[in-house]
Amino acid sequence: MSNHASSAAHDMQAGTDLAIQGEEYDAPAPSKARPIPRISIQAFCEDPRTAEALQAATADRRLAKSHVSVHMGGAPAAVAHYLESPTPNLIIVETTLPKAQMLTELDRLAESCDSGTKVVVIGHVNDVLLYRELVRRGVSEYLIAPIGAMQFIEALSGLYNDPATDPVGNIIAFIGAKGGVGSSTVCHNAAWCMSELLKSNVVVADLDLAFGTTGLDFNQDPVQGIAEALQSPERLDEVLLDRLLTKCSERLSIFAAPVVLDRDYDISAEACDTVLDIVRQNVPFVAVDLPHTWTPWVKRVLLQADEIVITAVPDLANLRNAKNLVDLLKQSRNNDGPPHLVINMAKTPKRPEISVKEFASALEIVPMQVIEFDSETFGLAANNGQMIEEHSAKAKAAQQFRELALALAHRREPKEEKKPSALAPILEKLRLKR
Repeated sequence: MSNHASSAAHDMQAGTDLAIQGEEYDAPAPSKARPIPRISIQAFCEDPRTAEALQAATADRRLAKSHVSVHMGGAPAAVAHYLESPTPNLIIVETTLPKAQMLTELDRLAESCDSGTKVVVIGHVNDVLLYRELVRRGVSEYLIAPIGAMQFIEALSGLYNDPATDPVGNIIAFIGAKGGVGSSTVCHNAAWCMSELLKSNVVVADLDLAFGTTGLDFNQDPVQGIAEALQSPERLDEVLLDRLLTKCSERLSIFAAPVVLDRDYDISAEACDTVLDIVRQNVPFVAVDLPHTWTPWVKRVLLQADEIVITAVPDLANLRNAKNLVDLLKQSRNNDGPPHLVINMAKTPKRPEISVKEFASALEIVPMQVIEFDSETFGLAANNGQMIEEHSAKAKAAQQFRELALALAHRREPKEEKKPSALAPILEKLRLKR
């Protein structure tokens, strides 16, 4: 057994509340759990409810790379199994045995464990002395039943993510409910605000290889970019990544699309996984600008992302498409909150629209932001290769993108303290005389 006791993953800051159209948007608190590496996990349960919780956890995006198998029989079954078979990276054993018998079975299990194998025990007794004895014997973690799927995932994350190192970065995927709804504009402005407000490094990854606008929006003309990384993902390391990224500001870099039509782009889901994993190891935030298309790799990026932003225009086609996306994501991401919704180009003159209230009600999601139609501000910013706040800091959309960036990062914007009035001492004296 490994002698390393588990430690909890890094806490992230609490979510923020944003007032949207008279309603409150509650940014969901981020989970402590981070992605689990490509490991093999075998569990031996006694209670069917524990087995069900572990099976539910296997469907979570954070365990997508892990191979998990769940068996019944508890510690005796585990001991018998590993007399004939090699041990995996992680063994999970549920036991209801008395303390002395439990320790005896675990000692027998230790005799068959390969070097480097971790063991997690799920028990039914809350006993700190037992916990200390298990840790002394090399058990990595002791969980008390009953446990839920998310509790199990967070425990594994604590085992395989060293709190002494920087946590892996968050991947935020942006997709439009329909083409031309401004998803790229929302992505680029939110990423820029995130880099400026949080003073954190951010990478914008443009996966619309043929028609991406990241280079135009940031007034850059990179020679190389994300296509080279996707073509040979196994070659990508920190040195090559630094060469392929284009720096737009002190803290913002872009992984630009080639935007040429004389090449065929055959992207694999595995290549996307590899490239984004390497990027997230080097920066705290990765904003992924997805094209409005539906392929295995687009679906994979969405399902594996930490946060998802759907941008939609308030019309019927957008409502239908957004509803399909939301339903799929809610079904496939049981342990995550729903995707976020940004309604863009609202109140466009002479265009019939579905009201924001009806749109949100149909999706059962309160929009993070409702950005009104402003062709002059957005058009001039785009033509100048600027973000909205760079072009017009007083524009309403500039503040909305700030709020969006902070909500996605689960941060709060510091409030300015009101300066005391010069009349305050006099008014205080009058109040006391009364």
